[in-house]
This record gives sequence, structure tokens and C-alpha cells, in this order.
Amino acid sequence: MKRVLVVDDEKLIVKGIKFSLEQDDMQVDCAYDGEEALELAKKTEYDMVLLDIMLPKLTGLEVCQQIREFSNVPIIMLTAKGEDMDKILGLEYGADDYITKPFNILEVKARMKAIMRRNSKKEAVQEKASKITVGDLSMDCDSRRVYIEGKEINLTAKEFDMLELLVFHPNKVYSREVLLNTIWGSEYPGDVRTVDVHIRRLREKVETNPGEPKYIHTKWGVGYYFQG
Repeated sequence: MKRVLVVDDEKLIVKGIKFSLEQDDMQVDCAYDGEEALELAKKTEYDMVLLDIMLPKLTGLEVCQQIREFSNVPIIMLTAKGEDMDKILGLEYGADDYITKPFNILEVKARMKAIMRRNSKKEAVQEKASKITVGDLSMDCDSRRVYIEGKEINLTAKEFDMLELLVFHPNKVYSREVLLNTIWGSEYPGDVRTVDVHIRRLREKVETNPGEPKYIHTKWGVGYYFQG
């Protein structure tokens, strides 16, 4: 049974989502402010978090950011129209997707199932080597940690997923479209600029000189590839 955390200060919205998800045999916990959400996320292992941005005590973005310090649970942000979607999409905060209010619960469930499917596929493929070292860079896929010269580098969930894909397929050039579909999924509403932003941030974290990358290279007009 999948376990979901629903966070919104509008109790009617929470009640509606909870009822609908329980019809699909999901176990649903509810929180109505940011602090309560964070406490639940710390003590419970969830398969998904639905997280409103406008919350009392801590905002949804603050909650998302803090959850990312200890968990890679998929997070879907619930947003009002006119929010800065680039931020919401986790370029800075680590969210996996967003849905704009007012939303159709069927769309919410479809997005959730798509993300859960991708995650279960990733888990099935995790039988490959769990650790790899290339030059100064080391990855531990079980603990999802990355080290440069023995020092841990903090990556968001998407940055880790992208680096893992590139590292395990050295010299294979991935187009921005393929990376977008592989890491974010074909249902993702964003565009390839998302990939460029993540590559830039990844280089800033793992490269000594991001302007002259040692690991993550650009094949102009084609895409990106990893070379040790």
C-alpha cells in the first residue's frame, strides 16, 4: 500500500484529496501547516508528498527544501496561478512536479502514478553496481551520496539522477530532450531549459572549473555526456 502525505491549510481540499486517494487503496496522512508536515516527513517513510506552497509557519518551498536534506521522496507542489514555475519545479528547491490550482483530482492521481511508476522502474534497475569512482568523483547509489576528493557534495534529487545516468553511461551523448524525458518523464510540462539549468548547477558542484569541465561535457548541437 502506497503512503502519501497531503499538506494544505485548506481543510476541504485535503479532505477531498484524502477521500479520492483512499479509493485507490492509498494510505493518506494529512498536515495543515509547514511545521507539522516536516515533522511527519521526518518520522514516516512516504511514497509521495503533495505539498501546497502557501502554508502557515513554514512555506511549502521551505518544507520542500528541508525534506530534501534527508529524503528523496517524490514531491508534487500545489500552486496558485502566477507562481514562478522555474523555482517551484525544483531548480532550487528539489520538487519533482507541480500542479496548478484549481486542479482535477484525476490529473493529480495520473501525475502521482506516473512518478511512482518511474521510481519503481529505477528501483528495479538498481541491481547494478551501487558504487562507482571516476577520478576524484565517487558515487554511492544506495545512499545517494556524491563525493569529490572525499568531500561530500550536496545534490538535489534530480541532479543526482542526471549525474547517475551520465556516469553509468560514459561517453554516451544524451540530447536535452532525452534527458528531460528520462529524468522528469514524458508527462513533465516543462521544457529543455530545465535540463540546461540542472547541468549548469551540477557543473558548479562537481567541477573544479565549471567553464572547463572535466566530467560533464557538451557536444555542441547534440547534448551532454560524461567523460572521466
